[in-house]
Amino acid sequence: MKKIAVIAALSASTLGLSAGASFADYTLNILHFNDWHSRIESNNKYESTCSAEEETKGECVGGAARLITAIRQERDKLKGQNVLLLNAGDNFQGSLFYTTYKGAAEEEFLNQMGLDAVTLGNHEFDDGETALVPYLDKAKFPVVSANVIANEKSGAHGKIKPSIVVEIGGQKIGIVGGITNDTPEIASPGPNIAIEDDVKSMTAAVEALKAEGVNKIIAVTHIGYPRERDVIAKIPGVDVVVGGHSHSLLSNTDPKAEGPYPTMVDNPDGYKVPVVQAASYSKYLGEVKIVFDDNGVVKEASGDPIHLDKSITPDPQVLARIKELGAPIEELKAKEVGETTAAIDGSRETCRARECSMGNLVSDAILDRVKDQGVTIVFSNGGGLRASIDQGKVTMGEVLTVLPFQNTVATFKLAGKDVVAALENGTSQLEDGAGRFAQVAGLKYSFDKSKAPGSRISDVLVADGSNWVPIDENKDYIVATNNYVRQGGDGYKIFAEKAKDAYDYGPSLEQVVADYLSAHSPYTPKVEGRITEIAANAAAEPAKPAEPAKPVEAAPAEPSMPALPAGSNDIANSPPSLPADGAAPPAKPAEAAPSEPAKPAEAAPGAETSHVIARGDTYWDLAVKYYGDGTKWRKIADANPGQEPRRLLVGTTLKIPAAK
Repeated sequence: MKKIAVIAALSASTLGLSAGASFADYTLNILHFNDWHSRIESNNKYESTCSAEEETKGECVGGAARLITAIRQERDKLKGQNVLLLNAGDNFQGSLFYTTYKGAAEEEFLNQMGLDAVTLGNHEFDDGETALVPYLDKAKFPVVSANVIANEKSGAHGKIKPSIVVEIGGQKIGIVGGITNDTPEIASPGPNIAIEDDVKSMTAAVEALKAEGVNKIIAVTHIGYPRERDVIAKIPGVDVVVGGHSHSLLSNTDPKAEGPYPTMVDNPDGYKVPVVQAASYSKYLGEVKIVFDDNGVVKEASGDPIHLDKSITPDPQVLARIKELGAPIEELKAKEVGETTAAIDGSRETCRARECSMGNLVSDAILDRVKDQGVTIVFSNGGGLRASIDQGKVTMGEVLTVLPFQNTVATFKLAGKDVVAALENGTSQLEDGAGRFAQVAGLKYSFDKSKAPGSRISDVLVADGSNWVPIDENKDYIVATNNYVRQGGDGYKIFAEKAKDAYDYGPSLEQVVADYLSAHSPYTPKVEGRITEIAANAAAEPAKPAEPAKPVEAAPAEPSMPALPAGSNDIANSPPSLPADGAAPPAKPAEAAPSEPAKPAEAAPGAETSHVIARGDTYWDLAVKYYGDGTKWRKIADANPGQEPRRLLVGTTLKIPAAK
């Protein structure tokens, strides 16, 4: 009710302004980034580690050195103004630096940035307290999360605050943190850390800040854009939401953006709340300017994320330190394990929503390794695939960037009806881009996104030699996945509860994939109709007969790891074994991509028309085609509320409103 009363008072007070009364505005500049995911080195267009050649060509974005430069440059531009730097979590997991240093490398650079507050992401809990507690102990910044509760047995006890108050430019700013409610399902917080309800916990923290007289409150959250926009921004007393978790690019200029930057949300107390997020992997630094009135009500909010491309010069001292930290893992990263005839798509947008070539590679590799144990079905969670691999030579470093979690292959028996139920789990959070989407081998299925979760799966087929037959719900199948999913991760509780004869300690997943690439080099990526989206009306290609398995080469003994740089020897790992050296056979030519279906002729000016979505279409391109102006893409988006701008369904029909 605070804001309602204030707004009413403002309306009444405007009559008295001529008598000399006025309110003093307060401007706060917020710099922010989220979901860094250990991208300490810069990224290429495939979101993998950028090569020296790509860097020379100006094709690289992000990385610690660019991020630190960009933060310094923006602070210099805003010198003398009020500036806040926030981080919305998931700094862990995603590169060999995390695999080797378990958070210490990421924290070393975070400590150089002068962060005012950091919240925790679910990946900060991937290794339980083993990596989390040292991170909290060495942090030179406050860590806030209202719904992370560490009990007295936890090493994190007392080290995570629900909120803090900072004073900037003579004004008190409250900062409250929050993490996604499903963290226990998708990470490993352990028995002594509870994740409580985000809204209930954050509301209590906001009320405590208000009781202290704080009237400007920022929520820095790792909850995801849809919920941050639809729920968190509507908590009474929250003035700004700085978010993360969904890797959402918000922008006023990029046609691929999920929403405007900032996204303005109506709070039930009668005021507007700006919501911001800055994609992921340090590709962007968010910068939003907030103008508050004297009572803490947001009057204006403006800005746009800054793309950290070749225009940002990497900090040379940071580059030197990255090279030093990278020395122990450089040999491992550089080792070639095979070759691919085309890029292997492991993008978040694809692998969490539909069949993807990286999901097929990983699933096929698992099936090839354990088929002699009677395994016929493989599940791979789309969220476990963290990068793509570009065409050409494939290194162990690239494989580990795709699969950084040090998972092992797990096998178990499961009834056919529970296999179907697991597929339902995989499609239950499609709208949120959740990591539980099931990539598969030895299995085909269809799903209808328009139906309610729990009733989306149909036409489940299993391989029977070279044929496909309907799954027998009463039969037990031998299934393989990774140990995280088998133990109930990503919502697969049915695997934890219904699995029989489970064994979770098979070979490391990254080594299985490296061995498979080596045995099948040059490898040709494939998407072959294992998963069909019914709503897309896209005819899937008939499944190709399974390729005869080639023998897996035995891996030689593990190489020794070079000594770590001084001061970083407390969290090193042994590397996985590498396939034997040997010249790879010459690459086969990449298959030609199928031609796109013809697009309809442009509509005459002033006439409403329709457009059948073809592969590669974006709202921006369609606005250019039909209106001659890409910035009018929202007219098409507003006319088609059932479509997601970043996931246009090939084969469906869009309404194209009249140009005038």
